[in-house]
Amino acid sequence: MSPYWNNDFWQFFATFGRRLFSLFSGSAPVSDEVQLLVLGCIAISCALLGPFLVLKRMTMLANSLSHTILLGIAISFLVSKMLFGSAGSLSLPHLLVGAFASALLTALFTGSLTRMFRLQADAAVGLVFTSLFSIGILAVTLFTRDTHLGVEAVMGNADALKIGDLSTAALLASTNIALIALFFWPLQFSTFDRSSASTMGIPCGFFHALLLFLTAASCIGAFRAVGVLLVLSFLVGPYLTARLFTHKLGKLLVLAPAIGCLAVLIGVALARHLLTYYDLALSTGGIISVLLALFYPLARTIRAFKKA
Repeated sequence: MSPYWNNDFWQFFATFGRRLFSLFSGSAPVSDEVQLLVLGCIAISCALLGPFLVLKRMTMLANSLSHTILLGIAISFLVSKMLFGSAGSLSLPHLLVGAFASALLTALFTGSLTRMFRLQADAAVGLVFTSLFSIGILAVTLFTRDTHLGVEAVMGNADALKIGDLSTAALLASTNIALIALFFWPLQFSTFDRSSASTMGIPCGFFHALLLFLTAASCIGAFRAVGVLLVLSFLVGPYLTARLFTHKLGKLLVLAPAIGCLAVLIGVALARHLLTYYDLALSTGGIISVLLALFYPLARTIRAFKKA
Protein backbone atom coordinates (compact mmCIF):
# COMPACT_ATOMS: atom_id res chain seq x y z
CA MET A 1 0.00 0.00 0.00
CA SER A 2 1.22 3.50 -0.83
CA PRO A 3 2.48 5.48 2.20
CA TYR A 4 0.32 8.37 0.97
CA TRP A 5 -2.91 6.39 1.20
CA ASN A 6 -5.55 8.26 3.25
CA ASN A 7 -3.24 11.26 3.68
CA ASP A 8 -4.83 14.70 3.85
CA PHE A 9 -3.18 17.85 2.47
CA TRP A 10 -0.77 18.43 5.37
CA GLN A 11 -0.10 14.75 6.01
CA PHE A 12 1.08 14.47 2.40
CA PHE A 13 3.90 16.94 3.09
CA ALA A 14 4.83 15.17 6.32
CA THR A 15 5.00 11.78 4.56
CA PHE A 16 6.99 13.22 1.69
CA GLY A 17 9.43 14.81 4.11
CA ARG A 18 9.97 11.48 5.90
CA ARG A 19 10.54 9.67 2.59
CA LEU A 20 13.01 12.16 1.15
CA PHE A 21 16.00 10.39 2.72
CA SER A 22 14.95 7.00 1.35
CA LEU A 23 14.46 8.51 -2.10
CA PHE A 24 17.94 10.01 -2.05
CA SER A 25 19.24 6.62 -0.89
CA GLY A 26 17.93 4.97 -4.06
CA SER A 27 14.52 3.75 -2.93
CA ALA A 28 12.01 3.40 -5.78
CA PRO A 29 9.40 6.20 -5.75
CA VAL A 30 5.76 5.27 -5.34
CA SER A 31 2.98 6.54 -7.62
CA ASP A 32 2.44 9.90 -5.91
CA GLU A 33 6.17 10.57 -5.89
CA VAL A 34 6.47 9.65 -9.58
CA GLN A 35 3.73 12.19 -10.32
CA LEU A 36 5.50 14.80 -8.22
CA LEU A 37 8.90 14.24 -9.81
CA VAL A 38 7.67 14.01 -13.40
CA LEU A 39 5.48 17.10 -13.11
CA GLY A 40 8.33 18.93 -11.37
CA CYS A 41 10.66 18.16 -14.28
CA ILE A 42 7.99 19.32 -16.72
CA ALA A 43 7.52 22.54 -14.76
CA ILE A 44 11.28 23.21 -14.84
CA SER A 45 11.54 22.44 -18.57
CA CYS A 46 8.65 24.70 -19.52
CA ALA A 47 9.38 27.54 -17.08
CA LEU A 48 12.93 27.87 -18.44
CA LEU A 49 11.52 28.53 -21.91
CA GLY A 50 8.65 30.80 -20.85
CA PRO A 51 10.67 34.03 -20.50
CA PHE A 52 12.15 33.70 -23.99
CA LEU A 53 8.80 32.79 -25.57
CA VAL A 54 6.96 35.74 -24.04
CA LEU A 55 9.73 38.26 -24.67
CA LYS A 56 10.03 37.12 -28.32
CA ARG A 57 6.21 37.20 -28.68
CA MET A 58 6.11 33.51 -29.51
CA THR A 59 3.48 32.53 -26.96
CA MET A 60 0.77 31.80 -29.52
CA LEU A 61 3.19 29.73 -31.61
CA ALA A 62 4.02 27.71 -28.50
CA ASN A 63 0.30 27.25 -27.89
CA SER A 64 -0.09 26.11 -31.49
CA LEU A 65 2.75 23.61 -31.13
CA SER A 66 1.31 22.21 -27.93
CA HIS A 67 -2.02 21.48 -29.64
CA THR A 68 -1.03 20.38 -33.14
CA ILE A 69 1.24 17.60 -31.84
CA LEU A 70 -2.02 15.73 -31.23
CA LEU A 71 -2.17 15.05 -34.98
CA GLY A 72 1.33 13.58 -34.97
CA ILE A 73 0.53 11.46 -31.94
CA ALA A 74 -2.61 10.05 -33.60
CA ILE A 75 -0.85 9.28 -36.91
CA SER A 76 2.12 7.71 -35.13
CA PHE A 77 -0.28 5.58 -33.08
CA LEU A 78 -1.95 4.26 -36.24
CA VAL A 79 1.32 3.58 -38.07
CA SER A 80 2.85 1.85 -35.03
CA LYS A 81 -0.25 -0.29 -34.60
CA MET A 82 -0.06 -1.43 -38.24
CA LEU A 83 3.68 -2.13 -38.12
CA PHE A 84 4.14 -3.49 -34.60
CA GLY A 85 0.66 -4.54 -33.51
CA SER A 86 -1.07 -3.53 -30.29
CA ALA A 87 2.14 -4.03 -28.27
CA GLY A 88 3.92 -1.18 -30.03
CA SER A 89 1.00 1.13 -30.72
CA LEU A 90 1.36 3.06 -27.47
CA SER A 91 5.14 2.93 -27.34
CA LEU A 92 6.38 6.30 -26.15
CA PRO A 93 9.33 6.58 -28.61
CA HIS A 94 6.97 6.00 -31.56
CA LEU A 95 4.50 8.60 -30.30
CA LEU A 96 7.27 11.12 -29.68
CA VAL A 97 8.58 10.78 -33.24
CA GLY A 98 5.15 11.51 -34.69
CA ALA A 99 4.52 14.37 -32.30
CA PHE A 100 7.85 16.02 -33.08
CA ALA A 101 7.26 15.70 -36.83
CA SER A 102 3.88 17.40 -36.37
CA ALA A 103 5.50 20.21 -34.37
CA LEU A 104 8.05 20.80 -37.13
CA LEU A 105 5.24 20.80 -39.69
CA THR A 106 3.40 23.44 -37.65
CA ALA A 107 6.43 25.71 -37.54
CA LEU A 108 7.04 25.20 -41.29
CA PHE A 109 3.45 25.97 -42.30
CA THR A 110 3.31 29.03 -40.05
CA GLY A 111 6.56 30.43 -41.43
CA SER A 112 5.54 29.69 -45.03
CA LEU A 113 2.18 31.46 -44.69
CA THR A 114 3.89 34.48 -43.18
CA ARG A 115 6.55 34.76 -45.89
CA MET A 116 4.73 33.59 -49.03
CA PHE A 117 1.24 35.01 -48.44
CA ARG A 118 2.31 37.94 -46.25
CA LEU A 119 -0.11 37.02 -43.49
CA GLN A 120 0.41 38.52 -40.07
CA ALA A 121 2.13 36.12 -37.70
CA ASP A 122 -0.87 35.77 -35.37
CA ALA A 123 -3.21 35.11 -38.32
CA ALA A 124 -0.90 32.41 -39.69
CA VAL A 125 -0.62 30.78 -36.27
CA GLY A 126 -4.39 30.84 -35.85
CA LEU A 127 -5.01 29.27 -39.26
CA VAL A 128 -2.45 26.49 -38.86
CA PHE A 129 -3.32 25.89 -35.20
CA THR A 130 -7.06 25.41 -35.74
CA SER A 131 -6.64 23.35 -38.91
CA LEU A 132 -4.09 20.82 -37.66
CA PHE A 133 -5.63 20.53 -34.20
CA SER A 134 -9.08 19.88 -35.73
CA ILE A 135 -7.62 17.17 -37.97
CA GLY A 136 -5.93 15.68 -34.91
CA ILE A 137 -9.22 15.62 -32.98
CA LEU A 138 -10.95 13.93 -35.92
CA ALA A 139 -8.18 11.33 -36.22
CA VAL A 140 -8.31 10.53 -32.50
CA THR A 141 -12.11 10.32 -32.54
CA LEU A 142 -12.29 8.08 -35.61
CA PHE A 143 -9.35 5.73 -35.18
CA THR A 144 -8.53 5.43 -31.46
CA ARG A 145 -11.91 4.69 -29.93
CA ASP A 146 -10.73 1.40 -28.45
CA THR A 147 -7.88 2.97 -26.48
CA HIS A 148 -7.46 5.72 -23.90
CA LEU A 149 -5.11 7.63 -26.22
CA GLY A 150 -7.64 10.35 -26.96
CA VAL A 151 -8.35 11.32 -23.39
CA GLU A 152 -4.73 10.88 -22.27
CA ALA A 153 -3.25 12.91 -25.11
CA VAL A 154 -5.73 15.78 -24.78
CA MET A 155 -6.19 15.95 -21.01
CA GLY A 156 -3.18 14.02 -19.69
CA ASN A 157 -3.24 11.33 -17.03
CA ALA A 158 -0.80 11.84 -14.17
CA ASP A 159 -2.06 8.69 -12.44
CA ALA A 160 -0.75 6.57 -15.33
CA LEU A 161 2.82 7.88 -15.09
CA LYS A 162 5.57 5.30 -14.55
CA ILE A 163 9.29 5.25 -13.77
CA GLY A 164 10.04 5.33 -17.51
CA ASP A 165 8.22 8.66 -17.77
CA LEU A 166 10.42 10.02 -14.99
CA SER A 167 13.55 9.17 -16.98
CA THR A 168 12.16 10.96 -20.03
CA ALA A 169 11.10 14.04 -18.05
CA ALA A 170 14.44 14.22 -16.22
CA LEU A 171 16.35 13.97 -19.50
CA LEU A 172 14.21 16.76 -20.96
CA ALA A 173 14.74 19.03 -17.95
CA SER A 174 18.49 18.36 -17.95
CA THR A 175 18.72 19.12 -21.67
CA ASN A 176 16.87 22.42 -21.32
CA ILE A 177 19.01 23.46 -18.35
CA ALA A 178 22.25 22.57 -20.13
CA LEU A 179 21.40 24.26 -23.45
CA ILE A 180 20.03 27.44 -21.90
CA ALA A 181 23.07 27.69 -19.60
CA LEU A 182 25.41 27.08 -22.54
CA PHE A 183 23.74 29.58 -24.89
CA PHE A 184 22.41 32.05 -22.34
CA TRP A 185 24.26 35.10 -23.65
CA PRO A 186 23.37 34.73 -27.37
CA LEU A 187 19.79 33.77 -26.48
CA GLN A 188 19.49 36.84 -24.27
CA PHE A 189 21.02 39.16 -26.87
CA SER A 190 18.93 37.85 -29.78
CA THR A 191 15.78 38.05 -27.66
CA PHE A 192 16.14 41.69 -26.66
CA ASP A 193 17.92 43.12 -29.73
CA ARG A 194 17.83 40.86 -32.78
CA SER A 195 19.20 43.52 -35.16
CA SER A 196 22.29 44.23 -33.07
CA ALA A 197 22.81 40.53 -32.45
CA SER A 198 22.76 39.83 -36.20
CA THR A 199 25.20 42.69 -36.78
CA MET A 200 27.58 41.12 -34.27
CA GLY A 201 27.46 37.81 -36.11
CA ILE A 202 25.15 35.92 -33.75
CA PRO A 203 23.11 33.36 -35.77
CA CYS A 204 19.67 34.51 -34.63
CA GLY A 205 17.92 32.07 -36.96
CA PHE A 206 19.71 29.15 -35.32
CA PHE A 207 18.73 30.24 -31.82
CA HIS A 208 15.15 30.85 -32.94
CA ALA A 209 15.06 27.30 -34.30
CA LEU A 210 16.67 26.00 -31.10
CA LEU A 211 13.94 27.65 -29.04
CA LEU A 212 11.27 26.09 -31.27
CA PHE A 213 12.95 22.70 -30.92
CA LEU A 214 13.09 22.91 -27.12
CA THR A 215 9.47 24.11 -26.96
CA ALA A 216 8.28 21.24 -29.17
CA ALA A 217 10.28 18.72 -27.15
CA SER A 218 8.86 20.10 -23.89
CA CYS A 219 5.30 19.90 -25.21
CA ILE A 220 5.87 16.33 -26.36
CA GLY A 221 7.44 15.33 -23.05
CA ALA A 222 4.50 16.79 -21.15
CA PHE A 223 1.59 15.30 -23.07
CA ARG A 224 1.35 12.07 -21.04
CA ALA A 225 1.15 14.01 -17.76
CA VAL A 226 -0.84 17.15 -18.62
CA GLY A 227 -2.03 16.58 -22.18
CA VAL A 228 -1.82 19.04 -25.04
CA LEU A 229 -4.33 21.50 -23.57
CA LEU A 230 -2.51 22.45 -20.37
CA VAL A 231 1.12 22.78 -21.49
CA LEU A 232 0.77 26.52 -22.14
CA SER A 233 0.02 27.16 -18.47
CA PHE A 234 3.37 25.56 -17.58
CA LEU A 235 5.13 27.63 -20.25
CA VAL A 236 3.64 31.03 -19.37
CA GLY A 237 2.16 30.89 -15.85
CA PRO A 238 5.39 30.68 -13.80
CA TYR A 239 7.04 33.42 -15.87
CA LEU A 240 4.15 35.87 -15.48
CA THR A 241 4.19 35.46 -11.71
CA ALA A 242 7.98 35.67 -11.48
CA ARG A 243 7.96 38.84 -13.62
CA LEU A 244 6.13 40.66 -10.82
CA PHE A 245 9.16 40.28 -8.56
CA THR A 246 12.10 40.74 -10.95
CA HIS A 247 12.85 42.00 -14.45
CA LYS A 248 16.32 40.44 -14.77
CA LEU A 249 16.37 37.48 -17.11
CA GLY A 250 18.88 35.51 -15.04
CA LYS A 251 16.72 35.76 -11.92
CA LEU A 252 13.60 34.95 -13.93
CA LEU A 253 15.19 31.70 -15.07
CA VAL A 254 15.61 30.70 -11.43
CA LEU A 255 12.39 32.06 -9.95
CA ALA A 256 10.01 30.83 -12.67
CA PRO A 257 10.97 27.12 -12.33
CA ALA A 258 10.77 27.48 -8.54
CA ILE A 259 7.21 28.82 -8.83
CA GLY A 260 6.32 25.99 -11.20
CA CYS A 261 7.68 23.37 -8.79
CA LEU A 262 5.77 24.97 -5.89
CA ALA A 263 2.53 24.70 -7.88
CA VAL A 264 3.32 21.04 -8.62
CA LEU A 265 3.97 20.24 -4.96
CA ILE A 266 0.75 21.90 -3.80
CA GLY A 267 -1.23 20.45 -6.72
CA VAL A 268 -0.24 16.83 -6.13
CA ALA A 269 -0.93 17.18 -2.38
CA LEU A 270 -4.32 18.78 -3.11
CA ALA A 271 -5.23 16.05 -5.61
CA ARG A 272 -4.46 13.39 -2.96
CA HIS A 273 -6.51 15.31 -0.35
CA LEU A 274 -9.56 15.61 -2.63
CA LEU A 275 -9.39 11.92 -3.52
CA THR A 276 -9.01 10.80 0.11
CA TYR A 277 -11.69 12.92 1.76
CA TYR A 278 -14.15 13.76 -1.02
CA ASP A 279 -13.63 10.83 -3.43
CA LEU A 280 -12.96 13.33 -6.22
CA ALA A 281 -10.51 11.95 -8.78
CA LEU A 282 -9.69 15.28 -10.40
CA SER A 283 -6.99 15.85 -13.01
CA THR A 284 -3.72 16.61 -11.23
CA GLY A 285 -2.49 18.60 -14.23
CA GLY A 286 -5.73 20.60 -14.22
CA ILE A 287 -5.36 21.41 -10.52
CA ILE A 288 -1.78 22.60 -11.07
CA SER A 289 -2.84 24.78 -14.02
CA VAL A 290 -5.53 26.42 -11.89
CA LEU A 291 -2.96 27.04 -9.15
CA LEU A 292 -0.58 28.65 -11.65
CA ALA A 293 -3.41 30.94 -12.74
CA LEU A 294 -4.23 31.82 -9.10
CA PHE A 295 -0.59 32.51 -8.25
CA TYR A 296 -0.60 35.58 -10.51
CA PRO A 297 -3.36 37.60 -8.75
CA LEU A 298 -2.00 36.41 -5.39
CA ALA A 299 1.46 37.68 -6.32
CA ARG A 300 0.01 41.03 -7.45
CA THR A 301 -1.81 41.31 -4.12
CA ILE A 302 1.41 40.60 -2.19
CA ARG A 303 3.27 43.11 -4.29
CA ALA A 304 0.59 45.75 -3.68
CA PHE A 305 0.78 45.22 0.10
CA LYS A 306 4.57 45.57 0.00
CA LYS A 307 4.27 48.90 -1.82
CA ALA A 308 1.58 50.19 0.56
